[in-house]
Amino acid sequence: MALSFVTSGQSHGPGIVAVVSGLPAGLEPDRERLRRDLGRRQAGYGRSPRQSIETDDAEILGGMRHGRLIGGPVALIVRNRDHENWGAAQSAWPVTEEELADIAARRTRTVVVPRPGHADLAGVLKYDLPDVRDVLERASARETSARVAVGALCKDLLDRIGISVHGHVVRVGSVAAPAYGDLGPADFGVLDERQVGCLDAAADAAMVEEIEGAKRDRDTLGGIVEVRAFGCPPGLGSYASEELRLDARIAGAALSIQAMKGVEIGEGWDNASRRGSAVHDELRYEGGYRRDTNRAGGLEGGMTNGEPVIVRIAMKPLPTLMKPLRTASLDTHEPAEALVERSDTTAIWAAAVVAEAVIAFELARAAKEKFGGDAIEDFVAAHRHYLSRIPWSPEAP
Repeated sequence: MALSFVTSGQSHGPGIVAVVSGLPAGLEPDRERLRRDLGRRQAGYGRSPRQSIETDDAEILGGMRHGRLIGGPVALIVRNRDHENWGAAQSAWPVTEEELADIAARRTRTVVVPRPGHADLAGVLKYDLPDVRDVLERASARETSARVAVGALCKDLLDRIGISVHGHVVRVGSVAAPAYGDLGPADFGVLDERQVGCLDAAADAAMVEEIEGAKRDRDTLGGIVEVRAFGCPPGLGSYASEELRLDARIAGAALSIQAMKGVEIGEGWDNASRRGSAVHDELRYEGGYRRDTNRAGGLEGGMTNGEPVIVRIAMKPLPTLMKPLRTASLDTHEPAEALVERSDTTAIWAAAVVAEAVIAFELARAAKEKFGGDAIEDFVAAHRHYLSRIPWSPEAP
C-alpha cells in the first residue's frame, strides 16, 4: 500500500485529525519523539500567547496496539485545548442564540474583513461562504500540528533504514546565518540551546533582536529555513514520470506549508548564474560512487543521488498584523481595517519543524515505493538487499 495521509479539523475546533495509510505493520513509534516534535513546533522566539495555552500531544485512535502498528490506517488527533473557550461558536451542528450567549462576542460575530496576504478573500469567494472565519479556521497553520505528528511517524520508518531529517533556521528578516559547508546529524544537537533555531549562536542572538524590533513596531517577519536529510541511498524517486520525481514532490510539500513562498534545492538559485563546469558535482569512485561537492542538493533527475538532500524554503511574514492593513468589507465593500487576532511576530522555528516533517513524509513515501513491505522487517530487508547490490554505502556521520 502506498504511503499517504489526510488531515481534517479547524484551528479552534475540537482538534486536528490525521489518517495515515501505508505504514508497515510492526513499526514501533517513538512516543517521546512524537511529543518532542510537537513541542518543537510550538517553540521559538516570537510566538504568540496561544503556545502557552496549548501543550500538544497526539492521541492515537486506531492502527496501533501495545506500541506497534498493526497494518491498518493510523488515525490520530492533536486536541485543541483552546476549544473550551469557543464551545458553541465552533460547533459542527447548528446552535441556538441561547447557546451562543455565554461566548465572547468576538468569537460569535461574523468576520467580514479579509486580511491581505491570507486565504480569507479567495476562500470566501471560491466556496461561497458568508463568514471569513469559515476560511481562516482551516487555513490556519494550526493544521500543521497533525502534519508534524505524521512526520514523526515517518521519521520512525526512516530510522529503520538509516535516514535522518533535520531542519534549522538560516534567515530571519534581514539577519542571515553564515554559510554552512558540510553538516552531519550531530551538528543539529545545539538547536536545543537556541532561541530561534539557528545553528550559529551569534546569528541566533541577532535574530532575536530583529524579532524584537518587529514586535515593537507591531509588525511580522518571515525568513528562510533549511532541511537536510542524511543517509538517503541513490534511487529514491524516479526520472520515469513527472509524478514520481522526488524533487517535485519535495517542492510541492514545502509550498503546501502555510506562508511558504519559495523553494531551493541545493544551490539552485546560484547555479542558475554559473556555467555548467562550475555547477555539476564531479564523480569519483572509492569503494562506491562519491562527490566532493553537493551543489545539486542530493537530487538529480528527480532522484536522490546518495548525497545529503538539502532544501531551503522561504517563508513570508505572517499576514495577521497588530497594526492592521487596509482592506474592504465583504458586506458593504467600504474601506476597513483587516481582522486583528492573536498572532505570532514570527513562526520561523515552527516552519523549520514543519518543513522537516513534510520532507520526512516525502522521503518515507519514496522509500516505501522503492522497498515495499507490508511488515517492517520486509521493508528493512529490501533496503538491505538494495544496498548490497549497488556500489554505495552511507558515509560515517
